[in-house]
Order: sequence, then structure tokens, then C-alpha cells
Amino acid sequence: MRATRSDVRAWRAAVTMFTVVPVAGPADIGRDDAGRIVLWLPVLGGALGAAAAGALLACEAGGDSVARRLLAATVAFGVLGILTGGMHLDGLADTVDGLGSRRPRQEALDIMRRSDTGPMGVAALLFVVLVQVTALAALPSRWLGAAALVVAVITGRVAVLLAADAPAARPQGFGALIAGAATRRTRAGVAAALAGTVAIAGALAGGPLLAVRGLAAVVLALAVAATLRRVAVRRLGGMTGDVFGAMIELSAATVLLVLAAFS
Repeated sequence: MRATRSDVRAWRAAVTMFTVVPVAGPADIGRDDAGRIVLWLPVLGGALGAAAAGALLACEAGGDSVARRLLAATVAFGVLGILTGGMHLDGLADTVDGLGSRRPRQEALDIMRRSDTGPMGVAALLFVVLVQVTALAALPSRWLGAAALVVAVITGRVAVLLAADAPAARPQGFGALIAGAATRRTRAGVAAALAGTVAIAGALAGGPLLAVRGLAAVVLALAVAATLRRVAVRRLGGMTGDVFGAMIELSAATVLLVLAAFS
């Protein structure tokens, strides 16, 4: 019973922290909760991806024109942005502003904490969102697009879990909360589960070629996230919530871009 209550607490904490869904999450989240919260992230990604995929399919049900696909992709990512409160998009802009400033560590962190967004952050935000929307719209099948969107959203959350071994750039905040929260074995297991699920689903839906494409998309997305992790550790001294948000958005964009490029 105690384990079940802990899992429910962690799930509510994850929903409260990473979405705007009104769930009665715990008032205080400590280190003991962090490991369980991180493990719920891929599941939460699946739920968010399913909601966005549902919006995509609903919009595309009225037709299969290019304009309709672009509209559906835009609505799908709009749903994601609304459900997450735009926090990951904000993290992307702040991360680009901080890293792009080429300032020393503390000055870069101060830039990332400001409420305003600089021109580099705005440009990066527009570019990544345009890649996400157009890559999703470019996929040849509405069902493939829906599946790709779910995979992209889950992959972004898995990337966060895989980076949980990185040090925190600040003593407070999300980066400090989850630093060291997941063991190497746990991270490897989640990555293997994602790769295996994508490979099996791709093979069943479209044969070996689709399975290879799906695996390539996931591997490249995680590689992009790992590169951002290394840059953040080198430039900022560790991870912040903003960097994790940027990781989520870049991973999702990479999955969709790779699938669209080779479809």
C-alpha cells in the first residue's frame, strides 16, 4: 500500500509540475519524490502525445490537403503548448539566450532567469516550432503523423530522464531536484524500452524500413539532447529547468524532422 501511495503521489507531482492540468499534487516535493517523478515522465509524455495526436486526427478528418495538414499540425502543437503551459518553449528560448550570450557562467545563468526573451531566443523558438509543425505536416499518412507525434513527445521526456545524472547548475530548481535521481540501470532500461517499442511498432505498422526509420529518429533525437547536456555542463556548470525544457523541444523536433526527411 505504501508503494502504491508513493506512486500516486509521484504521478500527481509530475502532472502538477509539468502540465496545467488541475491535479491535487503534493505541496512539497523533495528528493525522495524526485526519482519516482522522473520515471513518470515518459508516461506523462505518452498522455500528452495522445492528446495532441487526437487533436491532429480530428483536424485531418475533414480533408487531406496540404493546408489541412498544416492546420492540424499547428493545432496539435498548440494543444501541447496549452497543456504544458508553454514552459518548455520558454525554456528553449531562455537556454538559447543564455548559451548564445557567450557570457561567463553566472552571467549566462542570470540571463536565463530574466522574464524577457532576447532576439536569439525568439529566433530559436520560431525556428524549432516551424520545424515541428512542418515536419509533422510533411508525413505522408495521418496515422503515421499521429504515431510520430506520440513518439516525439515521449522521446523528449526520456531525454530528460537520461540527463538526470548531470549535475545541477544551481543549488535550487528542477535541475537540483532531479540531479542523480535515476540510476544508470534505470536510465538504460528506459532507453532500451523506448527503442524496443518503437522498433516493434514500426515493424508491425510498416515493416523493417519503418522500424529502422523510427529507431534512427529516436537515436538522433537523444544524441541531440545529449549534446545539449554536454554544452550545458561545460558552459553553465550543469543543468537547469530551462535546459531540460529546451531538450524536450529539440528532441521532439529532431524525431519529426528525421521521419519527415526519410518518408
